[in-house]
Amino acid sequence: MNFELTKEQKMIRDLARDYATAEIEPKAEEVDKTARFPIETFHKLGELGLMGLPIPEDYGGGGADTISYALAVEEIGRACGSTGLSYAAHISLGCSPLYYFGTERQKREYLIPLAQGTALGSFGLTEPNAGSDAGGTQTRAILDGEEWVINGSKCFITNAGYARSVVITAVTGTKQGTRSISAFIVPASSKGFSVGSTYDKLGMRGSNTVELILEDVRVPYDHLLGKENEGFKQFLVTLDGGRISIGALSVGIARAAYEKALAYAKTRMQFGQSISKFQAIQFKLADMAMYIELARNQVLKAAWLKDQHRPFTKEAAMAKLFASEICMRTCDQAVQILGGYGYMRDYHVERFFRDAKLVEIGEGTSEVQRLVIARQIGCE
Repeated sequence: MNFELTKEQKMIRDLARDYATAEIEPKAEEVDKTARFPIETFHKLGELGLMGLPIPEDYGGGGADTISYALAVEEIGRACGSTGLSYAAHISLGCSPLYYFGTERQKREYLIPLAQGTALGSFGLTEPNAGSDAGGTQTRAILDGEEWVINGSKCFITNAGYARSVVITAVTGTKQGTRSISAFIVPASSKGFSVGSTYDKLGMRGSNTVELILEDVRVPYDHLLGKENEGFKQFLVTLDGGRISIGALSVGIARAAYEKALAYAKTRMQFGQSISKFQAIQFKLADMAMYIELARNQVLKAAWLKDQHRPFTKEAAMAKLFASEICMRTCDQAVQILGGYGYMRDYHVERFFRDAKLVEIGEGTSEVQRLVIARQIGCE
């Protein structure tokens, strides 16, 4: 396995880096402070061909591989964690289920606008009583003639306030549980579909996160995504890919914190010399550099396996777990290196610290990742 990037992968990385540095990073602080969703950024990402990066060109995408996508997420996440999160959710959770499980008609109608960047993707899985335990899903879909009637609610749903359609999960069988869950494409314009509260969050404040309410929402029978009662299997596949992107996002946020801390340490004078000359600070920075490199390698390994159509569930869980936890650790140490300045908004690392906590929770908590890994190595 060779991680020497191809010419195309480098071009995509550099495109994402140049745009993120010039356009996303300068407004990251404002986006966080005001909790504003920067929809204009996503319009521009669509114009650059990045909104459907790993989706085949036949469906409006860029036809790139997963490694290229991971590199783009890292660069965008380094510039702004909120934007990186919404970008990753758009592709991994919004586009991917439609690409993997949609019919040709569904792909033409719903996937192409997402991949072209004229619409934003969203995936409604989590509920007030169904987080890590997806088998506790209470949203229900009942077949009434040629329509599904859906009732329930979803919480913590990324991008849904700006989405034209949302893929949601609902119980279709007679019993509650993972074997009775199906997935549906629900247009946001559907009668009875509404967006509830926008959450006031600790971090990732510029990423749109909302509650969804479905009251007798009717969708045509052919809006069932894939086969009935196979929704649980579908979102397991979806989340495997999503964990690669959250791992890449974690690396990007960690990089931002490390770069700020390194630059500060070189210029901050104490006791007649820069603090970068003190071994205590050197060891912190060395650990940051080491862990970021290791995390990126694990993310790229999982992405490479996915591109090779080989099993990658274990490696994706490892990438997400390790990268998210080193992201939190790196941001914590960046605040420590900056000391009192690290606690202040003007120096940005406090934002990285707040953003970092979400990556240990979203797309499966650290505890869930350890369960996935344990099962993959035979601990059952």
